[in-house]
Amino acid sequence: MSHDDTPAAAGEGTAGQGSCPVCGRPRKPDPELARYRPFCCKRCADIDLNRWLSGNYVVAGAQAEEADSELWSADSLKH
Repeated sequence: MSHDDTPAAAGEGTAGQGSCPVCGRPRKPDPELARYRPFCCKRCADIDLNRWLSGNYVVAGAQAEEADSELWSADSLKH
């Protein structure tokens, strides 16, 4: 089986098809809204950005060994 990165293979079909990952509404083929893909509008793109910035979304990975605050403690800056 070959790997295909075309939009049709990803379930997108032609421009404007598919649904918004935030609200689930179908995306419209409006050129003005194309810059917000995969979201349907600026509002949904902003909601998604806020979720990343507030820590609602995380990327799984190994736990860091030291916290940033420990790396930049006052003792380490005296050297």
